[in-house]
Amino acid sequence: MKPSLKALQNIHHAAYRCRDAEQTRWFYEDILGLKLAAAFEEDIDFGEGLGRNRNFLHIFFEMGDGNYLAFFDEPGISKAEDFKRKDSFDMHIALETDTMEDLLAWHKHINDAGKTCLGPIDHGFVHSMYMYDPNGIQVEITCRASDPKLMEHQNDTARSSLATWTKKTREIKEKTFGADTLDKRAR
Repeated sequence: MKPSLKALQNIHHAAYRCRDAEQTRWFYEDILGLKLAAAFEEDIDFGEGLGRNRNFLHIFFEMGDGNYLAFFDEPGISKAEDFKRKDSFDMHIALETDTMEDLLAWHKHINDAGKTCLGPIDHGFVHSMYMYDPNGIQVEITCRASDPKLMEHQNDTARSSLATWTKKTREIKEKTFGADTLDKRAR
């Protein structure tokens, strides 16, 4: 008998590469108010065939819910191009606040601190504002819309929307990526 799996509960941490741990600390602690919770220097061989251990500082910022954002400062292997601004569709971090008033207060605080913060933008299900951290990662601060109907409707239609999108985009994806890369499920 196969044991049943408990649902995954939350994100313990999401981790990203950083250009400089202190600059990253400044942004996430001094600007965004997250607590620097840990900084571990490690020297580990991950079996990647580098011929040496990877030496890095792993820093963690504690979120209000007890989870973390983490960063790796690894100057021995990092390259300048690692820190070009990422397209927000490739990578972004969305942090949540409780109310629209809180969102507007954060907007003022961040702009007053000298960072450019765009928004807020009404996406229907959330209101969001955007900026970039020192590592080229877009950071979004968001609050949920007061009416949850859009997300509730999406819950009811998500599978059919996904099926329609897959059918609509399959041909161009096969041309771009190859049909063999589009279905990696175990057979």
